[in-house]
Amino acid sequence: MAAEAHAPTASEYIVHHLQHLQNIKQKSIVDFSVINMDSIAVSVILGLLGLFVMWLAARKATSGVPGRFQAAVEMLVEMVDNQAKANIHNAQSRKFIAPLALTVFVWIFLMNAMDMLPVDLLPVLWQGATGDHYAYLRVVPTADLSTTLGLSCGVLVLCLIYSVKIKGAGGWAHELVTAPFGTSKNPIFAVILGVVNLAMQIIEYVAKTVSHGMRLFGNMYAGELVFMLIALMGGAAAMSLSGVLLPVGHIIAGSIWAIFHILIITLQAFIFMMLTLIYLGQAHEAH
Repeated sequence: MAAEAHAPTASEYIVHHLQHLQNIKQKSIVDFSVINMDSIAVSVILGLLGLFVMWLAARKATSGVPGRFQAAVEMLVEMVDNQAKANIHNAQSRKFIAPLALTVFVWIFLMNAMDMLPVDLLPVLWQGATGDHYAYLRVVPTADLSTTLGLSCGVLVLCLIYSVKIKGAGGWAHELVTAPFGTSKNPIFAVILGVVNLAMQIIEYVAKTVSHGMRLFGNMYAGELVFMLIALMGGAAAMSLSGVLLPVGHIIAGSIWAIFHILIITLQAFIFMMLTLIYLGQAHEAH
């Protein structure tokens, strides 16, 4: 009875699973001193895992008939390389951008795939390791806005670097004040258009960066919530064995969503990679 009295409600269960393992307690709504330690740790581990898998594929590559693992990796590399060639027409830039795109796809796919693990598996193991029944742990880094916006800001920095590298500092500065509305021979109109063009360019950069990160975050956050709701259905079924439809519904819903989610995690990784290539391609083009 005591265990039942202290059992969390559905809202408490979800709120607990949405809390991050942080370095300090947040003191305000926006506190830049707070670090989500779980997102950093999981993303670093998965990044190293992705590097190891790709290194293993390169190490075992042969010139003969490839095995399934080598064939899968070769198909992935060829797909990314084709997309890079379609969007980045500078062969020298592709030497860096194509491997970057491959890294982005593999890394984000692995981070998204953490959503396929049972909701309570790693949090319960973490609670047992720390001895704290209320210890927080979120295992899907891409369901953390700081992770996705960090990735999109990294893409923004690369776009700025390539804009200066390809067009020159003067050429890029000229583009900022002349595109998209052009300029005028009249000095007054030229200044007005320059200010408007600069404002539009800033808005474009900010909008692309925010939407780039928010799109991935929104999809993975929603998927995480659905898995939590399905887990709650299973918990309700375990506490009420007299019902038949609830346990069956839990199994069916969980299986269908997991299968569908495989497409989501792959598609979101592909979309983020493609937008990265498109934005970097735009940085190489002159208006």
